[in-house]
Amino acid sequence: MLFNYLMSDALLGKFFEPFIFENTPALNADPAAVFLGEVENCDIYIGLLGEKYGHEDAAGISPTEREYDLATELRKTRLVYIKKVANRDKKESALIDKMEKDVVRKSFSEADELKTVIYASLIRYLEENEVIRVSPFDATFNKNAIMEDIDERKVKKFIARARIKRNFPFDENDDYKVVLSHLGLIEGDMVTNAAILLFGKRPQKFFITSSVKCCQFYGNEIEKPIPSYHIYDGDVFELIDQAVSFVMSRINAKVGSRDKSILADVEPELPLLAVTEAVVNAVCHRDYTSNASIQIMLFKNRLEIWNPGQLPYGLTVEMLKSHHTSQPANPLLARPMYLYGSIEQVGTGTEMIVEKCIESGLPSPDFQQSEIFKLTFWRKSKEEKNVPSLSQVCPKSVLSPSQVNVLKLCETELGISELMLVCKATNRTRFRKNIVNPLIEKGLLEMTMPQKPQSSLQKYRTTAEGLRLYAKQITPV
Repeated sequence: MLFNYLMSDALLGKFFEPFIFENTPALNADPAAVFLGEVENCDIYIGLLGEKYGHEDAAGISPTEREYDLATELRKTRLVYIKKVANRDKKESALIDKMEKDVVRKSFSEADELKTVIYASLIRYLEENEVIRVSPFDATFNKNAIMEDIDERKVKKFIARARIKRNFPFDENDDYKVVLSHLGLIEGDMVTNAAILLFGKRPQKFFITSSVKCCQFYGNEIEKPIPSYHIYDGDVFELIDQAVSFVMSRINAKVGSRDKSILADVEPELPLLAVTEAVVNAVCHRDYTSNASIQIMLFKNRLEIWNPGQLPYGLTVEMLKSHHTSQPANPLLARPMYLYGSIEQVGTGTEMIVEKCIESGLPSPDFQQSEIFKLTFWRKSKEEKNVPSLSQVCPKSVLSPSQVNVLKLCETELGISELMLVCKATNRTRFRKNIVNPLIEKGLLEMTMPQKPQSSLQKYRTTAEGLRLYAKQITPV
């Protein structure tokens, strides 16, 4: 009865293959040896105890007790179920007493009750061993990770940025473990998958396919030679920055005049905000249990972003082009990305992608769902000769990535220490000389207390010209 139940159940039958002696073919072997051999090979030992102790060997021990002793010695998972009976053999009662000292047993009266209690025990086994999950992937605790795998500096950087972007109620002096606990990313010394992806020292050590693969092709098909191919590793924030930079440095850009500013206006062929949003969505909403990685492929006529994952139930590709509810596949991952500023208002990302493309004179992007989710940006059909790439028209001598980052950060007034923390700078004199002062000289940044340049209360804010320049998104941050 129990064998047939386990084999026929739609869920348990996929994961368990029970053994009973009655299904063993005729063998020239000692039955007791066959039983014990199966115990050695099994993952779970199920003991069913009733009225009778059973046949005894020369030492007065039954096969059931021999099997249980071996399962105990080999540290197998042992599930013991005891039938409620009026009278029981003394040896059977003694065996039950012995088992109760080792494991938590469960009683049953009827066959249907036995099915129920065994089903519950086996489902719990599958959950504990993460064969199946009742919580999202990102909220699951990683058995192989410890707190030392989390980079405290990354958490501090996140806090500084989240305070600026979303008024996050912590500062850099707070215990980073308290912050992670507040975000639901750790519990005691247990670390969630989301914590590793967000702040891990080496996220790909735990999730090798969490990297992002970027490649560029000369034509409109996947064919060699491949002029540029990169596999990017890092946390989710680093992956986004690297992937966006790959795309924006390899597409065309129009360069305006310098009649209104010391710097020429730059209009990238594909809108940066749309490309960034597409990459963010891929990183945030992908299926991290998949063996596939995110792939970003730049062709002559299009940009494709492949994301291993499926749209949430009830959401169609047609609905993505208008306002829709947000159903993040990785909610624990999405929250810190929102606080960091990577994700804006919920449910508007794909709608914004469409709007930005149309505003730029491009066709509406295509959304496709098959075994993967694919987003396609269409590049302009009429090619302009000798049109430079974005990296060519934005030489490092104009503004460095750190300087662009400062302009972005100083939309809110900040002191030198806060800027250095976010920019990972350690030398105050060098940071002021190479980053801050040149921005002030160009009229892009200003002091809040210009009459007291050395004041400890001094802060900096981006000027109107600096805001205009940053709005052009010259250099990916």
